[in-house]
Amino acid sequence: MEEKVNFTLVGLFVLLLVTALMGGVLWFSSGKSYRTVYDVYQTYMKESVAGLNLNAPVRYRGVEVGRVQKITLAPDNVEQVQLTLNIEHGTPIKVDTVALLQTHGLTGLTFIELTGGSRNAPPLKKLGSEEFPVIKTGPSLMTRLDVSVTALLTNLNRTSDNINALLNEDNRRAIGHTLADIEILSHTLAARQATIDSGLSNAARTMENTARLSGELPQLAIRIQHSADAFDHMSDEVKRAGISTRATMDSTRQFTSETLPEIHQLVEELRDLTASLRRVSSEMEQNPSMLLHGKAAATRGPGE
Repeated sequence: MEEKVNFTLVGLFVLLLVTALMGGVLWFSSGKSYRTVYDVYQTYMKESVAGLNLNAPVRYRGVEVGRVQKITLAPDNVEQVQLTLNIEHGTPIKVDTVALLQTHGLTGLTFIELTGGSRNAPPLKKLGSEEFPVIKTGPSLMTRLDVSVTALLTNLNRTSDNINALLNEDNRRAIGHTLADIEILSHTLAARQATIDSGLSNAARTMENTARLSGELPQLAIRIQHSADAFDHMSDEVKRAGISTRATMDSTRQFTSETLPEIHQLVEELRDLTASLRRVSSEMEQNPSMLLHGKAAATRGPGE
């Protein structure tokens, strides 16, 4: 005889076995979550949190340390969004830690990034009537880009308006006239290039002649000073010679043999100096341009 099978008991047993297996899998897969202790923090965002979902990751310098537990509008300020964060116990949340809204690559997944937190800063604690410690927030990358682009566009618009105001009809006409005058001046300078070069050469020659004349004048003054000194010396000698003449005839012979030749030499030098001055004066009267062009070269004789 065949034994009858109770399919109800078999079905119940299978159902209990599947339930036990699923519970075991869930237990082992979520065992870490049950063993992890979390601290609750809050933060307030002043910008839109579009794309941020519940259980979105909370990362500290790129390391996942928690999840977003709750997203609501701030009860006392509708311009802010209140975020409640579950963060693993022991995460170094300091008073200078900042929460930023970040987007992961091209996927658009939004999460909370915690930055800052210096080594010597004290841990963050709740203050006054706060329910949980409040983490400070900062602008996200998209917000900073939006502000920067807006400021850039504003500056570009202002610059464009200034340029349009500067280049009005009157200013454009004045700039056209200025360019035309510059073109005329360029043509004029190009046409008179030879005259300008000649003037520059004459100026250079004048400076050279002036420098040469300035070098000769001190020598002439020195010669005149020497002549004056010699004349003074001669006068002293004549005086002493006259006194000596009255005293003795030997002094007269000495005067005749020493002083008279010096007088004669001095007279010759004065004659040469007078002749040189007369010759220079005559040449300057005949050719005043000598100061600009210098003395003309002497004419060569036959065979030279």
